[in-house]
Amino acid sequence: MILGVSFDTAGERAAGTFARSAEPSPIRLTAGDAPKLARATYPLLRDEQHVVAELYDITNVPVAVWIDENGRVVRPPEPAGTYDVVKHMDPATFTVPEEILKRAGQVRTTYFDAVRDWVKNGAKSRFAFSPEQVAAHVREPGDASSRGHACFALAAWLWRNGQREASKRWFDAAVEAQPDNWTFRRQKIAVADDAAIGNFAATPEFFQTAKRQVAEGKRYYDLIDMPGMPSE
Repeated sequence: MILGVSFDTAGERAAGTFARSAEPSPIRLTAGDAPKLARATYPLLRDEQHVVAELYDITNVPVAVWIDENGRVVRPPEPAGTYDVVKHMDPATFTVPEEILKRAGQVRTTYFDAVRDWVKNGAKSRFAFSPEQVAAHVREPGDASSRGHACFALAAWLWRNGQREASKRWFDAAVEAQPDNWTFRRQKIAVADDAAIGNFAATPEFFQTAKRQVAEGKRYYDLIDMPGMPSE
């Protein structure tokens, strides 16, 4: 079973645009036509308060968590077949070199094939982690994460209760507490004003920040620990 989760503070006003539309996406990865948004045919959860994000330590999207029929995590949060193209992206046009797009496509295909293998073979799948491997891949939440989510929860509450100006301070505080949490950054942009709701939650400043962090040796998307995936 596939369960989609959106981290849109504005709820249906924001998530509905992307969940049900088959229109072109606001982001262009090539100079050609923009990719179409997928009209979801599976259940979607709107996590307006980032409860799932906090429980599973999800700081970016798209991210996937594999959970078996017994409720055991088989693979903890990892990029859902996504390659780190941000460091190669032009923030003004969203264009990416063709060779990087090709690599990203290979990562996507490899990941989806792995999901299919796990669905077919379950615990016998070579892509399913043992409990020890899962534990080794889980990041322990620290003070920065706890403070970031507390600030974000307050910001979201203020925003939902009409205190928009007051909420901005706490969205800023959440980002300051956990700079690598890109879901915090996106929601800060997504609810900045009514015109931003339902649009692509990124700005040139957002991508410049991402590229700056990449230049400092950090990754926008982590590498996926899986056979057949690139090591860089």
